[in-house]
Amino acid sequence: MEREKNREREEDRWQRKDKEKSKRQRHRERDPEKARGGCRRQAVCTAGATARGHGMALKISTWAPLLLTRLLTTGLAQLQVPASASRGFWALPENTTVVEGAAAELRCGVSAPGSAVQWAKDGLLLGPDPRIPGFPRYHLKGDPTRGEFHLHIEACDLSDDAEYECQVSRSETGLELVSPRVILSILVPPKMLQLTPEAGSTVTWVAGQEYTVSCVSGDAKPAPDITFLQSGKIVPDITTNVNEGSQEKLFTTEATARVIPQNSDNGQLLFCEGSSPALDTPIKVSVTMNVLFPPDPPVIEWPSLDEGHVRAGQNLELLCVARGGNPPATLQWLKNGQPMSTAWGTEHAQAVARSMLVMIIRPEDHGARLSCEAHNSVSKGIQERGVTLQVTFPPSAITILGSASQSENKNVTLSCITKSSRPRVLLRWWLGWRQLPPTEETVMDGLHGGHISMSNLTFLVRREDNGLTLTCEAFSEAFTKETFKKSLTLNVKYPAQKLWIEGPPARQPLRAGTRVRLVCLAIGGNPDPSLTWYKDSRTVTEPRLPQEPRRVQLGNLEKSGSTFSRELVLVTGPSDNQAKFTCKAGQLSASTQLVVQFPPTNVTILANASALRPGDALNLTCVSVSSNPAVNLSWDKEGEKLEGVTSPPRSAPFKGSAAARSLLLRLSSGDHGHRVTCRAHSTELRETVSAFYRLNVLYPPEFLGEQVFVVTAVEQGKALLPVSVSANPAPEAFNWTFRGYRLSPVGGPRHRILSGGALQLWNVTRADDGLYQLHCQNSEGTAEALVRLDVHYAPTIRALQDPTEVNIGGSVDIVCTVDANPILPEMFTWERLGEEEEDQSLDDMEKMSKGSTGHLRIRNAKLSQAGAYQCIVDNGVAPPARGLVRLVVRFAPQVEHPTPLTKVAAAGDSTSSATLHCRARGVPNIVFTWTKNGVPLDLQDPRYTEHTYHQGGVHSSLLTIANVSAAQDYALFTCTATNPLGSDHTNIQLVSISRPDPPSRLKVVSMTPYSVGLEWKPGFDGGLPQRFQIRYELLETPGFLYIDVLPPQATTFTLTGLQPSTRYRIWVLANNALGDSGLADKGSQIFINTPGLDQPSREPEYQLPTEQPEGPSELPLMPVLFAVGGLLLLSNASCVGGFLWQRRGRLRCHAKGISEKTEAGSEEDQARNEYEESQWIGDRDSRSSTVSTTNVEPYYYSMKDFSPQLPPTLEEISYSRGFTGLEERNMAFPGHLYDEVEGLYAPSGTRGPLYDEAQMGSYDLRWPEDKYKDPRRVYDQVAGDLDPVEPDSLPFELRGHLV
Repeated sequence: MEREKNREREEDRWQRKDKEKSKRQRHRERDPEKARGGCRRQAVCTAGATARGHGMALKISTWAPLLLTRLLTTGLAQLQVPASASRGFWALPENTTVVEGAAAELRCGVSAPGSAVQWAKDGLLLGPDPRIPGFPRYHLKGDPTRGEFHLHIEACDLSDDAEYECQVSRSETGLELVSPRVILSILVPPKMLQLTPEAGSTVTWVAGQEYTVSCVSGDAKPAPDITFLQSGKIVPDITTNVNEGSQEKLFTTEATARVIPQNSDNGQLLFCEGSSPALDTPIKVSVTMNVLFPPDPPVIEWPSLDEGHVRAGQNLELLCVARGGNPPATLQWLKNGQPMSTAWGTEHAQAVARSMLVMIIRPEDHGARLSCEAHNSVSKGIQERGVTLQVTFPPSAITILGSASQSENKNVTLSCITKSSRPRVLLRWWLGWRQLPPTEETVMDGLHGGHISMSNLTFLVRREDNGLTLTCEAFSEAFTKETFKKSLTLNVKYPAQKLWIEGPPARQPLRAGTRVRLVCLAIGGNPDPSLTWYKDSRTVTEPRLPQEPRRVQLGNLEKSGSTFSRELVLVTGPSDNQAKFTCKAGQLSASTQLVVQFPPTNVTILANASALRPGDALNLTCVSVSSNPAVNLSWDKEGEKLEGVTSPPRSAPFKGSAAARSLLLRLSSGDHGHRVTCRAHSTELRETVSAFYRLNVLYPPEFLGEQVFVVTAVEQGKALLPVSVSANPAPEAFNWTFRGYRLSPVGGPRHRILSGGALQLWNVTRADDGLYQLHCQNSEGTAEALVRLDVHYAPTIRALQDPTEVNIGGSVDIVCTVDANPILPEMFTWERLGEEEEDQSLDDMEKMSKGSTGHLRIRNAKLSQAGAYQCIVDNGVAPPARGLVRLVVRFAPQVEHPTPLTKVAAAGDSTSSATLHCRARGVPNIVFTWTKNGVPLDLQDPRYTEHTYHQGGVHSSLLTIANVSAAQDYALFTCTATNPLGSDHTNIQLVSISRPDPPSRLKVVSMTPYSVGLEWKPGFDGGLPQRFQIRYELLETPGFLYIDVLPPQATTFTLTGLQPSTRYRIWVLANNALGDSGLADKGSQIFINTPGLDQPSREPEYQLPTEQPEGPSELPLMPVLFAVGGLLLLSNASCVGGFLWQRRGRLRCHAKGISEKTEAGSEEDQARNEYEESQWIGDRDSRSSTVSTTNVEPYYYSMKDFSPQLPPTLEEISYSRGFTGLEERNMAFPGHLYDEVEGLYAPSGTRGPLYDEAQMGSYDLRWPEDKYKDPRRVYDQVAGDLDPVEPDSLPFELRGHLV
């Protein structure tokens, strides 16, 4: 039908095109010229067309006659001139239909020589060019010479769908020719189908309901036909609409189908199929139909043929099956309408649901209806299959009512009743193997549709029936394989025949605690005799509580044949005395009686008063309640026997004897807590029972004899003030008072009152020393005592005059006052701090002590006695107190001038500076004055600067001359030192820098066959750094050998490479930047003989290293402080010139160093002040030389390794931490200073109140002897405000360390 409609639409389209062509033709007839012009512009068309390519050419033969008639009519109308017979079309184009993408060919064969042929497309001339420019897919095909002008179109598309005509131009032989117009129809297949619901999806429908499905094709030409297939069958109810496509000449088809799915459609496909002439095969899209439909009714598979019949106890398994259904059925089992099981399984492939019901049949299931229900989500109702149970069940129990026990020769009546059963059962009775006839039988309705059977039986019992089995049996044809019985044992009662007791003989005495065994025996009887024991008509039982002693053990009834026995074992006690024990068995009985001897069951002491006080009279009565035989009573108190009064006898329990005895006591406080004992003794039993009465005497507190009234404690320790007090009642409170203040009973930061009243103190101080008053109180009175606390504490120095001064030759006492406890006569000791043992001797001094003050008396004071002394106080409480005091011996100034003349070298070019060092010793402080060539020096001149330093008894003055001028400053300077006791002076010559002086005092310090160790004293370095060189020769061998000393400034060296047993001469040379020192006549050369290999090497007591000395690490620390100060002071002062040179930015070779040189000297023999000596220091280095203080030859000391703490201000020195030879801890130093003498020994942090209770420790205050060198070689500190010239800023030859 749809194809016919499409065909009709296509015919209508062609008719409309024919009408348009007729109109155009009539227009040409009305305007021949225009028509001819149009023909001139067009090519003459051929009359054939052929379709090639991918599609097959389709010829529309139906319209060919009509087109041919129209062509002939049009051709005749256009002829203007007669044509020759040879001119015309021999092949005309035809209407052609091709599929999009295929090639098409329209044929045109012409017989018109000399004419141009071209094609027209919908009136558009394509031109005579065979390539047809502008249309790359178009070209003319064929041989033009033969008149073949076929239009070939490659890969046709919708734009090629048009009317074509072949035109031949006019020529001399005839007019133009135009072929009939033909139509090239391009078929476009549909590319896709759009299905609703979405193609490829699964749709869920309910069977029997109507659903609408739509399918829309893509653009196509002609409009495609759409068909729906449901499970392979064509859907008849389809509505189709054709619509215009997205482009002209294209169409879309929209089809809608109404689908009613069925059960069989579940899982099948619903296709939408599109067909078209442009398609070889239709295109398809589909959806999968998921059709929901209800399941089939369920089926119950009964396991046997007899449906519904079951037996109680049977394990019933029923299978319910429901087939079909989408989704598969949901199954559940119900019993009488109540759900039982909701578990089921599904086999989706077969669409089967199964549910197994498993149940154990019970009698109450009789008549129950079991049903299986099946349904799913589209079920309109629940489908059910059911079955009713018919249950067969036996009686669940048989009961015999009545007693099977009866005395002989009497009737027994019993009833046998069954539980409900289906069907009913019959009953019968058996006695042993003998059947008894029933008296009566009855049947009643029972539970669950069953029946209850009952049978009554009455018969006479005899003794021989005892023990036989009486059985009630139920039976039925429905339970042929089962027997139901209930049995009883017949018990015929008859009495025992004999009864007696076996035990100890009657009236035999038994001691309390004796284990007695009584046995009761009986013969015969049914039931077995019970054999009950009685004591004095009361049944004997064992103690029920586990904590009670088991004095009675009652055995079980035992049977041996026809004899029965029961044992009674008891431990005799007072209550068993003359008690009657009876054994009974029914109407039979037997008895026996025991006699028990026992000590007093209870001894009690009775008092006439409870509140007792000293002086009261106390009456005590001792009562022995009962014993067998009688006892004797006696009294004692804490072992002391007391006499009492015997009371008359009284009645006693357990048929024994009672006794009583009285006692009168007069009480005192000492009786409190004592025990008064009453003893009850049985001679026959040889046993004593005692009781005591503790005396509770109330009395006020009383201090005991062991009370301690003096307690000793150590400060910062603990103290316990004990309390030894007796009172009754116990003291209510212990109150301690100290110096009128009551100590808190709840305790405090440093005390606590213990539970016994003792006072505990901790962190005890000397302020806690004194009397502590103790006040004790109870309800009877009070008591007081004084306890003294003696606090021992370590000594603390309270007064020590430091420094203690004395003029030389005078007398003085060094007084040391301490605070200590205890004060001992020999607690003061004195020590002198020195390097050597002879310096520490106190033999020439007198030591005294009185109380807390110790004295060290010095008579005819000498300089050697000056120095540090230590007062050590040890009273046995650690730590001992130590206090340092300095003895200063005052003396006149002594200027150091070891040689008559001292030189200082400096460049005289007005750019250098020179520092002159003047040092003197003396106490008190010294004042320095300077003169130049005898004229007082004007220190107001800015070129002169003086710095004065005081370090203990050593005083230094540094005169710095800036911009030294050879003309003005090369002069003789005099330094004068003055103090109240005198004055002294020295001269210093300022000269120019020069070459170094030769070294001196060359000596051998070690020797081996191959080497020699040398040591020398450096000479004056001329103001510049000097180096040393060793020159040596082998005697009697020409030539010299040279070797440089490394490090360059070392003053010791080991010369190696020598030969054994050889004589050498050795020199030491010095040089600086200005030249060599030359060879001196003496002191700088030495002769040696190396030892042979068989001779031992000569080693000195010490071996000096060849390296540069490491500084003052081996020197005593106290002298180091003074030496460091002096040397740094000189060093910084000597750098003034270099500092100014650095500021001016000029580098001069001779402006760096200055030096002092002593030309000659004499030995200094006067006694040294030991107070000074402790501050002197010397350094064994000669890198840069300053003052020499040797006896004959100059000796030099370097300050390169010293870094002392410099004084903060001029003319005043602060305490430094230099005194490290002594430990600061536990040292006491005075905070005040002598107004002229600077303190050395006070370490940092010791300023404060005089001897502020600093703890003293026991330390070794001696100077290390191995570190103490020559104390005379001392150089004071230099000022800290002069920056030295950096060595790297000078030329290499002038680099070095300035002093």
